[in-house]
Amino acid sequence: MILQTFTSNTIQSHVFTTKTYKTNTIILQLRTPLTREHITEKALLPSILERGTEHFPTRAHVQAALEDLYGASLTADVVKKGEHHVTTFRLEAANEKFLTDAEPLTERAFQLLASVLLHPNLEENAFPSTSVEEEKRSHRQQLRAVYDDKMRYANKRLAEEMCRNEAYSIPVLGYEEDLEQLSPESIYHAYTELIRSAHWDLYVVGDIEPEDVRSYVEKYMKLPAAEPADYTPDVYANAEESRVVKEAQQVQQSKLHIGYRTGTVFGEPDYFALQTANTLFGGAPHSKLFVNVREKASLAYYAASRLESHKGIMIVMAGIDESDYDQAVQIIDKQLEAVQAGDFTDEDIDQTKAVLKNQILETLDVPRGRVELEYQGVLTGHPVSAEQWMLEIDKVTKEDIVRAAGRIVKDTTYFLHGKEHESA
Repeated sequence: MILQTFTSNTIQSHVFTTKTYKTNTIILQLRTPLTREHITEKALLPSILERGTEHFPTRAHVQAALEDLYGASLTADVVKKGEHHVTTFRLEAANEKFLTDAEPLTERAFQLLASVLLHPNLEENAFPSTSVEEEKRSHRQQLRAVYDDKMRYANKRLAEEMCRNEAYSIPVLGYEEDLEQLSPESIYHAYTELIRSAHWDLYVVGDIEPEDVRSYVEKYMKLPAAEPADYTPDVYANAEESRVVKEAQQVQQSKLHIGYRTGTVFGEPDYFALQTANTLFGGAPHSKLFVNVREKASLAYYAASRLESHKGIMIVMAGIDESDYDQAVQIIDKQLEAVQAGDFTDEDIDQTKAVLKNQILETLDVPRGRVELEYQGVLTGHPVSAEQWMLEIDKVTKEDIVRAAGRIVKDTTYFLHGKEHESA
């Protein structure tokens, strides 16, 4: 797979030329700083834009255009990566090189994606009011679904408590209290700001020439008055004195989520050692959390840890019985202390490296995974190819793991428990 990168119309294009796939995958990433202003409007934009364009005015017209591309698929969403807010559009279409009918499907796919992003369906410089009201109702349901999914809710609350004075505390879907005051005009204003100020990265994976991509970008994706705004996310924050936050709701299974400051982010020399340490601690079936908290002590229905690579945070997630809170916290603490003390074998390290490399290989199996891996480097300004990633993992030593783990400090413990023991 050959990667070529170039910039046209202020869009940075990344083209992976490969004969592995019979489809072309086009992914647009629009990156802006994570801020409270317009967060809810920006969360609504993907679904509003998918509803119709100037050229395809209804959802049915958009779907018909996708069907004309031999059943192409279009999806869009918003995510936060550290303190970056990323709006993503993905379009996957058949490559005409593998069809008897030589229609210019790839060019038409670019046209459709450009229509969705740059030529929205408008009524007097605003989104159609009917569409806006329907999407506001749908978004309210999405926000309430987070509350109903107690694992997602606990993650959200941990971020709000742990990073209460940092942008990372802002939920990517925004706030339900914003919805009432949003209007077709205010959402359109947020749209124009996004188009103007975002950093655009276009990824194309398939049997396609970079010069063809360049010509499609220059022909169809002319950004109006693009002024990508420079910003520096806050990736370092020292752990405060360890806090415990308890919240009572009607829940059958309590959620114990613990946030740690790692002192290391993606792009730094010790990142791969930290990744290995996290996998040893709680990121794999052979990890200390899984074996000692879940299996041996039978204290958790699930127990795992994950990294927020662009914010320098590690999160432990465990589903437990409320009465086991103290014992679970104590055993989790001991597992981290064991990693920090080097209490693991060379066999453990080899097994962990094998898990990490298999995860990368699985990620590379699909175009979206390849793009996701490469985009990590764009966000930090430290590009790392999949091949480099594997080599860096191989180079990690026990001393590296102990050093990276030694910087991990517990910050905030969030415990969601049942109402019958509110005094606990």
